[in-house]
Amino acid sequence: MAGRLMALQVEVHGADSLQCQTSQRLSSGGYAVSRADVALFHEQGFVHLPGVLSQEELQQVIEPVYTMFMRNEIPIPGKDLCDMSGAKGRTPDQYTVYNVMLPRKYYPEWQGNLFERRCQQIADQLQGGDMAVDYDQILAKRPHSEDAIFAWHQDMAYWPPHTKETATATCWLAVSAATLENGCMRYVPGSHKEKELRKHEPVGKTREESHALKTILRGGDAVKAWPCKAGDVIVHNERVIHSSGPNLSDGWRRAYVLAFRKRSTVAEERDMGFSHSHNDTVNWDKFHKHGVA
Repeated sequence: MAGRLMALQVEVHGADSLQCQTSQRLSSGGYAVSRADVALFHEQGFVHLPGVLSQEELQQVIEPVYTMFMRNEIPIPGKDLCDMSGAKGRTPDQYTVYNVMLPRKYYPEWQGNLFERRCQQIADQLQGGDMAVDYDQILAKRPHSEDAIFAWHQDMAYWPPHTKETATATCWLAVSAATLENGCMRYVPGSHKEKELRKHEPVGKTREESHALKTILRGGDAVKAWPCKAGDVIVHNERVIHSSGPNLSDGWRRAYVLAFRKRSTVAEERDMGFSHSHNDTVNWDKFHKHGVA
């Protein structure tokens, strides 16, 4: 593991990073993002916000529903339950990157929960308001799984590129502590400032075979791994390059993703027939403009 990280020239930032100490939960139930963290989000393409959920809130709001999805107790149609490692021929009890798309759709009782309301405030503070939920996603990495890797990518490579606005605040919640060993998030800070998206290609042979995409790092890319505590959130934008490594630990690495975009953008996507469901029938030619194969 250490050798793999060294080869990527990874710099590690701890969960107690000083840059985030002034962003905090409020007694009113909301969450205040400091001016410094707003600036940092726009400078590096992501920001780590500590303690967005307390341990009690995590156990009450997230854990019960998350567990039902992990136990396959809530029906998920078609490709919205899949293995994002890119492996084929596995059953859900074998998936190493257990992915549920749109859990809010399949369990509507989860909509409007405390975490969602808090992230709405965060997204509005980071992106200037008028943000709306675009999609959500459960991502859990099986223990002792070398291939539980989410490949390097930019989120915009997955989405229609022709919307008038692209501003995004993707809130990545650590449902369990994210560490170097179990596959915490990794970023290339500042990569969102490049004029063009990098070329992406499917992890499998085609987009139909594997929904996951990958891009290649360049020699000058400085990778930063970002461990964080359960209840912490990392928010990233639509263009920053990111990934996560394998889970070599004894326990699941569990995360929940809730992404916000401008209300007008969400409406444009839906008008195109794009809902972020893997069951969408999409003409992937519209992505070729950005070199996505």
